[in-house]
Amino acid sequence: MTAVPVKPMICTVYRSAREAELYIYVRREEALARVPPDLLAKMGNMSEVLTLKLTPDRKLARVKAVDVLAAIADKGFFLQLPPDFNPARFTMGG
Repeated sequence: MTAVPVKPMICTVYRSAREAELYIYVRREEALARVPPDLLAKMGNMSEVLTLKLTPDRKLARVKAVDVLAAIADKGFFLQLPPDFNPARFTMGG
């Protein structure tokens, strides 16, 4: 199976108020519409951090841009977890 090439897109990045360094990347024109409601509820209040043109070769701090683009194309969002992510605390809404 050959990989489908990912296309550049304008993305908006949102930050979770509940969990430090938890970000979600989405296509700007779709905003949070394709993010599952239960995930949004767990993330708490969301604040827009930035909007950028994301290309496959763009350098990002913790993830590969091509992975972000592929996830957004496939499921409508990319969830960037903090380096010290604690799933129990996130699940419990701590």
